[in-house]
Amino acid sequence: MKSAGKIGAIIAALIFAGATANPGYAQDAEHGKNIFKACATCHATDQTDRVGPGLGGITGRKAGTIPGFSYSSAMKTSDIVWNAKSLDAYLESPQKVVPGNIMPYAGLKNPTDRADLVAYLATLK
Repeated sequence: MKSAGKIGAIIAALIFAGATANPGYAQDAEHGKNIFKACATCHATDQTDRVGPGLGGITGRKAGTIPGFSYSSAMKTSDIVWNAKSLDAYLESPQKVVPGNIMPYAGLKNPTDRADLVAYLATLK
């Protein structure tokens, strides 16, 4: 029975590692908060819309669904639900993930910075 528990713990750790934006890296939401400063020009950390939509509660939300915000048709029809994996991919290359979206951002290429930013976004409620 003890070995079954160890195997379960190992499997759970592997699943968690695979679900993170940068496997094997302990994400640093505080560093992500610093990375977010570049995003804050267009995005608020609550539900307030600016040039871009407010990012409060983004994790688990379907893309393009905040009432009253003027999303591109590409974003509205993307069928993306924001989670660690989809946020990581989008932050790396917004136009590749949602061709035709209107966010004028080339992407965050550093995987550690992206992982930390995704960790920070997950704290926004």
